[in-house]
Amino acid sequence: MEEPGFWDDPEKSTRLVREAKQLKDEVDTFKSLEQAYEDIQVMIQMGNEENDPSLVPEVQEMMEEFAKTLENMRLKLLLSGEYDHNNAILRLNAGAGGTESCDWCSMLYRMYCRWADQKGYQYEVLDYLDGEEAGIKSVTIQINGENAYGYLRSEHGVHRLVRISPFNAAGKRQTSFVSCDVMPEIEEDLDVEINPDDIRVDTYRSSGAGGQHINKTSSAIRITHFPTGIVVTCQNERSQFQNKDKAMQMLKAKLYMLKQQEQAAKAAGIRGDIKEIGWGSQIRSYVLQPYTMVKDHRTGEETGNVDAVLDGGIDPFISAYLKWMSLGCPDKNAAADE
Repeated sequence: MEEPGFWDDPEKSTRLVREAKQLKDEVDTFKSLEQAYEDIQVMIQMGNEENDPSLVPEVQEMMEEFAKTLENMRLKLLLSGEYDHNNAILRLNAGAGGTESCDWCSMLYRMYCRWADQKGYQYEVLDYLDGEEAGIKSVTIQINGENAYGYLRSEHGVHRLVRISPFNAAGKRQTSFVSCDVMPEIEEDLDVEINPDDIRVDTYRSSGAGGQHINKTSSAIRITHFPTGIVVTCQNERSQFQNKDKAMQMLKAKLYMLKQQEQAAKAAGIRGDIKEIGWGSQIRSYVLQPYTMVKDHRTGEETGNVDAVLDGGIDPFISAYLKWMSLGCPDKNAAADE
């Protein structure tokens, strides 16, 4: 029997075409950097020969753009994980703090959506659960784009908010927590066996704030894996069968990553350590009162421009995390600052 050709496997051919495009884009970027470097040298030489200070602002602008592109390329080189180039599935769960935490969950949801927009990534809501009074209790989104998981794996952990709560009549400062779980979308069929007796499949009606989240039939799926306690949900697809297929894909990916983590001596697996959503387990703090600061407790990266961060400006924290990981996670066990 004749072996199937390249185009006979649509999934494989699509993946290879995408990888070829990514490699071509990287080569083109390196070439543009080389040309930009030469252009800057020419401009500097012209300024010196003609003693023309009016060229200084233009040269500065060119150097800033060059440095920005170079830094982005350098970060891409740090994305060496097996699934760093994949799409990302990100789940937010409100923790300690009640309605305040649900509101904090909605703020983080907006932050990641804004970040995806700025990157030119596409995203879709896979599961959505409203808070009882306000905000979001939990939400799962898939962010599609080159290196989405490689960047967003830095966000896995508990995020803490400190502010004067609008839901507190006494106007007191309140602390609330939201956990962020990040996993890659793994398209290939993973060699993961799941015993039907180890899972429970529940159906329920889709819920949410309206629009794509409204579904009057019980098509949403929740799968619980008893041995590990992993729970995956999906309600975005058109039918119950599609939601179940997507949820099973997510469960297999989580179980596969858990196995990889165990094989890596439970040191620094893909999914990271599972922590309680509360005090002492946060990876990053967002303080709005009595001062403004966002600080990552792993890397020490911080900024006073909280508004920019909550508007999607998390790239400095992603960059610091990737550098921190490449250096072997120095000061990994440093205590979180208040």
